[in-house]
Amino acid sequence: MAIPAWLRRWGPVFLAAVAIWFLSTEAFSDRQTARVILPMLAWLFPWMSPRTLHRSHVAIRKLAHVCVYFVFGLLLLRAIRGEQKIWRWSWAWLALAIAAGYAVLDEFHQSFVPLRHPSARDVLLDAFGALLAQLALWSYDRWRKKA
Repeated sequence: MAIPAWLRRWGPVFLAAVAIWFLSTEAFSDRQTARVILPMLAWLFPWMSPRTLHRSHVAIRKLAHVCVYFVFGLLLLRAIRGEQKIWRWSWAWLALAIAAGYAVLDEFHQSFVPLRHPSARDVLLDAFGALLAQLALWSYDRWRKKA
């Protein structure tokens, strides 16, 4: 059975959105991730002070926002452009708008989750990750045209 083209394009976006939603649950709160990340950092860097360990944990969590939405942004542009192999700013802006809108919805979701809280800063980090994806794809497209 052949998978419809729209599902091949938008299925990964949907799965990524579900994964992001899951990452916004109590299971991935800062308290929960600290149980794994802090001991690992303390083992890797035994000279770090408790304050530095805490700041590193926060930095890792914020970097995760950028990375997850970078991938989400890539998948969105892939879905939007369809079978076309070209790159357009209009598609990039649409992908960025969808990612930023989903980031707002995700933070709203977190306002109802125990041990989680909404953050405008996280929305900005998410949008930044999606923007980086669009810029990376734009750069790749320019490089490919020159090659």
